Amino acid sequence: MESSQGRMYESHAYVLAVSQPKVYLRDSRPRGDPIVQAVGESHFTLLELVPRGGTRFKPQDRVSIQKDSQTNIDHVKRRVFYEDLIPESTAELPFVIELIVTKHEHKFVQFFNEAKPITTRMHSLQLLPGVGKTLMWALLDERKKAPFKNFEDIAARTKLQNPKKTITARIINELKEDVKRWIFVRPSRRSDDERKQWSG
Repeated sequence: MESSQGRMYESHAYVLAVSQPKVYLRDSRPRGDPIVQAVGESHFTLLELVPRGGTRFKPQDRVSIQKDSQTNIDHVKRRVFYEDLIPESTAELPFVIELIVTKHEHKFVQFFNEAKPITTRMHSLQLLPGVGKTLMWALLDERKKAPFKNFEDIAARTKLQNPKKTITARIINELKEDVKRWIFVRPSRRSDDERKQWSG
């Protein structure tokens, strides 16, 4: 969902993990509230959510984060970045991304059917992991004959054997900010210097 100002908003997110309040040695009572780490369904925005009291979540739960909806999420605390994820969220991320890609297969198949050149020497299909010039031309030739119907059709007609995992890998690379161009993920507003600092 994109507003008239070009800002992207998420209406739903998938739970990655729940970060529990810390328990301190001198005080057996936990301090703070549980925080749900999640990824947005539309633009793959990484978020921290504050749940309503007593609500339990498990990885891959789909939750509404719209303000006016009846939901177990009290509010969105903040946008986070890949390096902010707790280990449980990092481990769960590939499975949740693949779940979203599977659910919205038509959207990603449309990318294969409509992707355009970036420059005279570079095509946006080549931004996908493992897609070099030979495979790029094969994809372009096949889609001229007939638009791709689904991931299975792409795999059957080209040498891209697992389009779903290829898309998933690209999304994770974008979330890690290990890219110069964003295709699927809501771009970070961080400066180039900040990105270099986190990428090492």
